[in-house]
Amino acid sequence: MTRLLEPLVVDPRDPVAILPSLEAAIAGQRTLLPVPADDPTRAALLRDSQRAGHPVSADIALVVATSGSTGTPKGAQLTPANLVSSADATHRHLGGEGQWLLAMPAHHIAGLQVLIRSLIAGVDPLALDLSSGFHTADFARAATELHATGDRCYTSLTPMQLAKLMDTLQGIDALRLFDAVLVGGAALNPQLARAAADMQITLVTTYGSSETSGGCVYDGHPLPGARVRVEGGRIHLGGPMIAHGYRNAPDHAAFAEPGWFATSDAGRIDAGSLTVTGRLDAVIDSGGLKLQPEVLEQAMLGVRGVTGACVVGVPHPRLGQAIVAAYTGPASPGEVIAGLDHLPRWQLPKELRRLDELPVTGPGKVDRRGVEKLF
Repeated sequence: MTRLLEPLVVDPRDPVAILPSLEAAIAGQRTLLPVPADDPTRAALLRDSQRAGHPVSADIALVVATSGSTGTPKGAQLTPANLVSSADATHRHLGGEGQWLLAMPAHHIAGLQVLIRSLIAGVDPLALDLSSGFHTADFARAATELHATGDRCYTSLTPMQLAKLMDTLQGIDALRLFDAVLVGGAALNPQLARAAADMQITLVTTYGSSETSGGCVYDGHPLPGARVRVEGGRIHLGGPMIAHGYRNAPDHAAFAEPGWFATSDAGRIDAGSLTVTGRLDAVIDSGGLKLQPEVLEQAMLGVRGVTGACVVGVPHPRLGQAIVAAYTGPASPGEVIAGLDHLPRWQLPKELRRLDELPVTGPGKVDRRGVEKLF
């Protein structure tokens, strides 16, 4: 049985308006493709690549695009069971249902799941108007309103949003009002994580993607029902929240094993805890030596005065690829290099640039291609 794939336009000024449509999709009545109202180019790309208006299996509730910065996005096909199992597992991990604040774009899986968890809990979510960006004062007002309900309170943020909030006392006080603040979409600065713990802010780091109905590994451990294994250095995720393949790549090898998704991420499991070490397709080969850029990024984030970091490889006539890096924060380039003196010399960036802001794509992810162009 099939039905037509319908575009679902998500307005950043009022993302809660899509709740009735999401409810119908979870009830098995519609199949929807979320697209942003404020980015017509991206919306057109999603409609074309995911064949909106054409037949799709009636078993699918949502087709949610991946958030890569280049190429054609793939569309993860998520069933009602995928979405509901993810929401239920999140609430079980957090200690119960509660009130949710939507502070992320609702056409991405992280934002969609905030709305779906609210539907499952039977509560009306509170949402920020993100049409003019993410503002600490707006977040603080919404957090106070949510806290006044007396229920458990949750929100989901990117590391960049968290860093912005923790820059001010107003943001810190607002974060303390939540029983849990989910943080995902990119690696969390370890200095920021330590500071949050010192300030009694309850952070929960999440790992997952559109293909897994959102985060399915919290603080290194799989949610109830989720499964994790590492084979040949590659992370594989399994469980009831795994998508039913890609809309526009039905034979993709990532879904070759039923119920499992082979990610493009490298990692390891130590004492039952998953550590993500980086993207397998981002490895830099410099003079025959291979570097996972995320390893150097984490080292840079450990240097005082570095708030963001991105390491990439650029063509080099002798080395093949040269390691270069961009960062944000008040530290000088010399201070950054001095803070990396514990690393092998070949891993140190050949060129280092301090930026006011790192280019981003998707929900707070650094645009590596954008950084490459700077060099």
